[in-house]
Order: sequence, then C-alpha cells, then structure tokens
Amino acid sequence: MSKEVLAVILGGGAGTRLYPLTASRSKPAVPIAGKYRLVDIPISNCLNSGINRMFVLTQFNSASLNRHIKNTYHFSAFSSAFVDILAAEQTPDNPTWYQGTADAVRQCLRHLGPFDSEYLLILSGDQLYQMDFTEMLKTHKEKGADISIATIPVADREASEFGIMKKDNEGFITSFVEKPKRDVLQEWTSDTGQDMQRMGRNYLASMGIYIFNRQLLADLLQNEYVGATDFGKEIIPQSINKYKVVSYQYDGYWTDIGNIYSFFEANLGLTNDIPDFNLFDNNNAIYTRARMLPPAKISGTTLEKTVIAEGCIINASRIENSVIGIRTRIGSGTTIVSSYLMGNDYYETLEEITHANSHGLPTVGIGHRCYIRNAIVDKNCRIGDDVRINGGPHLENGDHSLYTIKDGIVVVKKGAVLSNGFVI
Repeated sequence: MSKEVLAVILGGGAGTRLYPLTASRSKPAVPIAGKYRLVDIPISNCLNSGINRMFVLTQFNSASLNRHIKNTYHFSAFSSAFVDILAAEQTPDNPTWYQGTADAVRQCLRHLGPFDSEYLLILSGDQLYQMDFTEMLKTHKEKGADISIATIPVADREASEFGIMKKDNEGFITSFVEKPKRDVLQEWTSDTGQDMQRMGRNYLASMGIYIFNRQLLADLLQNEYVGATDFGKEIIPQSINKYKVVSYQYDGYWTDIGNIYSFFEANLGLTNDIPDFNLFDNNNAIYTRARMLPPAKISGTTLEKTVIAEGCIINASRIENSVIGIRTRIGSGTTIVSSYLMGNDYYETLEEITHANSHGLPTVGIGHRCYIRNAIVDKNCRIGDDVRINGGPHLENGDHSLYTIKDGIVVVKKGAVLSNGFVI
C-alpha cells in the first residue's frame, strides 16, 4: 500500500471559528487530549493504514506546526517514509497564497511529481476519527472508481452543516448539494443501512476525505477545472456526472473540529467510561512527539472521570470530567470541573517560582483555592490564587484581552496572567 498511495493533509485556513486557540498557531497544531496535536490524528491514521509518505500543506501561523512535525516524525534512514511540510509559497507564475483546498493541491503538484503513486489520498488536518484507509482503497479499486469520497450518515439536525450526497444501489454518487436548507432535506435521504436508519441518520455527509486516481486529479486541476479552488464546492459536484464517483460509508466516530464548542465537547468526551474515540486501542495508536516526561504526581486529590497527561504535579482538592495536559501544575484547595487545561511547555525552577512570586507574578499553572468550570485554559497560563472562572450559558459571548467567551465556554488565552482573586 505504501507505494500505491501518497497522502496530502490540508492544513486548513485561518481557523477563525477556533479563535483564540488559533491566534498564534494553525488549526492542525492545536493541542488535543492533553498531549497530542490535531495533525497527529490524520498522520496516525495513515501510518496505521500502511501509508507512510505524507505531505502537510500549511499557510497560516504554521511555525509551531512545522516545529511539531520536524520534532516528531523521524523514520529510518533505510525507509522511504516521510512527513514533509509544503508551505504556501509565491512563485514567478503564481504570486497568490492558497485560495482553497483544490488550489492548495494544484499549487503543490510539482512538488509531488518525483514521488510515484497511483492514488492521492486527500485529508483534512482538523478532524477526530480513527479510520483504516486500506478498506477505502480496496472499495475504490473494486468499483473501478475515479474518485472515492468518505461519507458518514448524519441526522436531520446536522445535515444542513455538510455537503450531502445521494448514491445509487451500487454505491456510486448520483447527486450532491452543499449545506442543504431544512425544507428540502427530505429529498436527500439515502439508504444508509438499518442500524443507521434506526438512529435517524438518513443522510450521507461528505467527510472531506477523498481518494483520487492521481492522473485524473492532475488533469482536473490543471486542465479541466483550472479556475476551481475548492474540492467540496466545485471539483466534486462537477465531477459526479462525468466520472465514477463512489461513496465509501464510514460508520465509526468522526467529528469535524470546526469551532470552540465541538473542540470542547470532543476533548471532554475522552473522559467517558467508554469514549467514542478510543485512545487505548492496540492497533490504532495515536503517534505524537515523545517528550520523555516524568509520570504525573498527584497528592490529596479526588479524581472523577479525568484524563491526566504525563509530567503533571497536582495538589487540587477535586477534578472531575476534565482533561489535564502535560506539565500542568495545580495548587491545593483548587476544584476543576468540565474543563480542558492544555498544560505547559516547560517547568519553572524553584528559583524562578520564588522570583516570580516576589514580583507579584503567579506561578505557571493554576494556583491555590481556585474554582474553574466550563473552561479551556491554553498553554503556559499563570493563574493566581483564589481565581474563579465559572463558564456557562449565563455568560455573554465576547473577546477580552486575557480570555474569550464562546457559547458559554471561557477560553483563557495562551500565556495569560490572571492575578490573585480574578473572577470571570
């Protein structure tokens, strides 16, 4: 499989709906589950499927993403495997940045040239799922497809947020509509199988995961649809009646992390007894940077449904339904409920802690006697003693210098300093 397929992972746009997490980093570099980054998900899915040649296309705020990939994905000198960054670049014949998903791939075709493959697998850098692409490729070959689209059955409530397809009895896609209005939804139901129909999931939504016959994709981008910039809005709909476009139905867990609410839900979902996204799967490891951190140290804390990454020093009184990221420090008497603390990039020494405190600066981490609920605390924050953050629907959306409120979730910005007694 590794020689047949070349994977292209799209780094996404400015990620404005995930602001302020994307203020200084690209969407795929956003930390998830306390120790990974979003881009680790598609890369791990590829590696677990035997696909080990990948390009990651980046454009916005890409420094931390580039650093993460450079520090993480090292392969043997005797292997042809790689994960390479292709940053948007201006060239004499193209002075523009990437204009969309299809345009990004078009601009990078010349860099893909030296690498043999029959198929190109196009992936998004900001989704949470575990999928075996070998099955998708097998279906693609068996059907003699030109293009395969991974689809997931969705219910009425979500259907209006996706590109929805209809397929015939053989699995070929016959029509496509982008984000259909609710009043026309009934015309777009598909046979998704009895299990899915029982759950009311009658619509086939595009997951933004595509397999193209490589030569065809080059022809489409360079000759047939020269002005098209987006796969979902232009290339796919225009190809349905001309080429063999197949739906590969995926019935597992998949979420598109498009906004703060879905990001928050996906992370806290990992604390469930049996989470939808399984981090504890022998055959589907999620790979990330090996940091050689010490184990977490916990003292006097009641823990309930909590995921704790390595390297933490925790003296809190209670933590429940929360994800605690790497190197997090939490002081005594503190309560954390339904929150995601991303952790820290470094430890302060005892001298640095003394120096900071003597200048009225809180220690990196969470102080004593704090109460934090419905919050995301970005990396390297200094939260003093007796700080109260109580997120919920009673709070109005707004952006402040130290934090942002979206859908009742308080997002404390990266590196923010909240002084003793601060209240949100």
